[in-house]
Amino acid sequence: MPPTAKPFSLPQNIKLTPMLEQYLRIKQENPDALLFFRMGDFYELFFEDAETAARELQITLTSRNPNAQTRVPMCGVPHHACDEYLRQLLEKGHKVAICDQVEDPRQAKGLVKRAVTRILTPGTVVEESSLSAKEHNYLTSLYWDQDQSTGALCWADFSTGEWTGLELKNLHDIWQWIYKLNPSEILAPTGFTLPAVHAGLKKRFNFVPQNSYFDQRSGAELILRDQQVSSLEVLDLQDKPALIRACGAVLMYLIQTHKGDLGHMAPFRPMVPGRYLNLDEVSIRNLEIFRSLSGDKGPGTLVHALDSTITPMGGRYLEKRLQQPWKESGIIRANQEMTNLFLTSDSLRSSLRQKLKKTFDLERISTRITLNRCTPKDFAALGHSLKILPEIRSILENSSHQPGLLENLLADWDDLEELETTLTRAFPDNPPHLITEGGIFRQGFDPELDELIELTDHGQARLKQLLETEQDQNSLPKLKLGFNRVFGYYFELSRAVQDKVPDHFERRQTLVSSERYVTARLKELENSLVTASEKRKSREYDLFMDMRQYAAGYNQRIKAMSTCLARLDFWQGLAETARANNWSRPELSTDLGISIKAGRHPSIEAIQGRSGYVPNDLELTDEGRMLLITGPNMAGKSTVLRQTAIICILAQMGSFVPAREARIGLCDRIFCRVGASDNLARGQSTFMVEMTETARILRQATKKSLIILDEIGRGTSTFDGLALAWAIVEELTGKHGGIRTLFATHYHELTVLDQNIACLKNFNIAVKEWKGDIVFLRRLVPGPADKSYGIEVARLAGVPNRVVQRAGEILTHLERQRDRKPVLVENRPSLLGLSRTPKARIEPEKKQDQLAQELKIMNLDSMTPMQALTTLHEWKSRLEQK
Repeated sequence: MPPTAKPFSLPQNIKLTPMLEQYLRIKQENPDALLFFRMGDFYELFFEDAETAARELQITLTSRNPNAQTRVPMCGVPHHACDEYLRQLLEKGHKVAICDQVEDPRQAKGLVKRAVTRILTPGTVVEESSLSAKEHNYLTSLYWDQDQSTGALCWADFSTGEWTGLELKNLHDIWQWIYKLNPSEILAPTGFTLPAVHAGLKKRFNFVPQNSYFDQRSGAELILRDQQVSSLEVLDLQDKPALIRACGAVLMYLIQTHKGDLGHMAPFRPMVPGRYLNLDEVSIRNLEIFRSLSGDKGPGTLVHALDSTITPMGGRYLEKRLQQPWKESGIIRANQEMTNLFLTSDSLRSSLRQKLKKTFDLERISTRITLNRCTPKDFAALGHSLKILPEIRSILENSSHQPGLLENLLADWDDLEELETTLTRAFPDNPPHLITEGGIFRQGFDPELDELIELTDHGQARLKQLLETEQDQNSLPKLKLGFNRVFGYYFELSRAVQDKVPDHFERRQTLVSSERYVTARLKELENSLVTASEKRKSREYDLFMDMRQYAAGYNQRIKAMSTCLARLDFWQGLAETARANNWSRPELSTDLGISIKAGRHPSIEAIQGRSGYVPNDLELTDEGRMLLITGPNMAGKSTVLRQTAIICILAQMGSFVPAREARIGLCDRIFCRVGASDNLARGQSTFMVEMTETARILRQATKKSLIILDEIGRGTSTFDGLALAWAIVEELTGKHGGIRTLFATHYHELTVLDQNIACLKNFNIAVKEWKGDIVFLRRLVPGPADKSYGIEVARLAGVPNRVVQRAGEILTHLERQRDRKPVLVENRPSLLGLSRTPKARIEPEKKQDQLAQELKIMNLDSMTPMQALTTLHEWKSRLEQK
């Protein structure tokens, strides 16, 4: 992340006040952050920080000394409403240092002491207003040892305490993980060179000193201290030096920005990629799982069509499972059982959904409490959520069927009854947002606070009660109560009854017709009233800190129950979506076959509606591990390809799938290369992107992978593209006995390959011609497409009729030219190794005989597919020549 502010070059002859000297001293310690400097009820910014903040936040830029010759730029925001301004700055990639007053201004001798209490960065925020509820907010650290060709990536969601990482032998794989995780902030050692191809990530990078942040020894010490373990072996880190460095950098950065120990980080477990279906960033993007190809969220994405979770925790767990589906059949089936439980019992699912609606984000609330960044409303929300736990447990226990995962969940269930009871007794249902506003605690929670509340809220009633007591006990019905700034509260009595003045009355002032008195009880009550307000605020603050520390002790237990609720929400959400959209439970198989009956694309169906969507059957077997799919643009080839991959992903999440029935042979990786666009920012053309992604697929695909390829080779010339597509088909069908592949293409010449490749089958998207127009039937059928329908598609797309008609004329002319062109045979060896006669025109009646003769002497064993294709084209042209 680039610095957001530079060291100041102060104008000449500027006179600095002690306050500005203090500001600049603190600013010098935080040169790369915008300094929010607390002054009374505002956070102020000065000099270049003020200019930056005013521009980014669209607030007024003023001057600290408007009448001076050299002005000091200044802007500010109210401290009680700063969250929204901070959110905007963080979204734009800025770091913000919060500088608070660390002593009471009323007790300060001279300048109030100030210090930076925390540093906010895009990857370390915990405030609800700066976070997306159902998305993780990752801080990552990248370490690469060029000499050892080993690196590591660690990522942490500071708002929840979740963190993990892994070591990798390939820097390209690290970049793939970074794009997949989409972190808000990336730590890297100073000196690390950011390749130009990844320049789009530059704003997220924060380069920190390697010796202090990525040191292996200090990193190990930080990890042991944070995790409270004595050995790295407990964390499976003893043989992962690069990962130790990356983890240490994350912890060091979090401690530096938080300005203190953490205490809320979850137990560290290294990522084990072998447990999960590998979905790289390219496939996630091409399948539009989280964002459409245009970069938009919402309709058109898989998560939008799938997400029926209610809680933020459930939404984040769904995000994690979409990124990392399982690949082990046991855990997939266990999750299928839970999804099935909630799908088959509408009452159970409905009851659970009603309870989940009353729960808040336990993970992030607990983090804010532990880090002392909570508000009274956080405690109230925590109490409301904990109150629901026994009700949810009761609903689950009454279920007639309890799969293994549910039994395990109930065995570890924790109602947190003692914490819930304390919070409910302490906090009102709707407490104020700030601890300075009063009214944080319920009456009856603390006797001392109750007394102070009584004084501040009912002080005048207490004075009136004391007056009535003195009147009754001393028979002084005309005794009055008064107040002035000199004596404070006093009793006033007419001179006519001076003989009745009680002994405990102390004379303070004599007037013409009356005397004024005070009593010990009156002065005590007055003193209590004067100091009650401050004492009440102080007592509420102390109680709030005590409650924070008390609740922080439950952090791990709260997080454990948050995990339980996230799982429950995940399962019921999958069931809710499956019920609403008539999805079916897929059968998992150990072989490599994939069979889908009446499969649909969930995102497209969600937009178009079920009635307008045409489902399709698809089957991959040993006899047909590659399906070569042809058909015109707009017919639906890409939809069939994508929906197959999506159905496999859903199946391996434990979800039901959008199909009448499905049998899925588990995948270890899914590669999806669908469509391409110029990536000018990375300096890559369409064809370069296409070939880079294809190269990765060819090198990394295994026997258990599923490959989705669409229009390979179209980014270059026709013959180059055809040759590459042909060779890629050969590679994929020959490797591991044939890798499961759906290959959509416009190269109709490839359809002849099914004659020589046993595991390749031709399919096409059916099209019907009707009165000069074409109708897309959206149906996948066996066999190759008979023509491309390019001009007809252009007409449907709205190309002007004159252009379409002219294109038809040109096409007819080109076809006639091709048919009239004589075939010249050169006197040189052909691609097939056949001798040719000298250049001559071949007579029509001799064509068939000559072709038959050539076929007899042809050496098929020495021919390549490309040579065969060239020969077929040549023969066809010769036969059709007039």
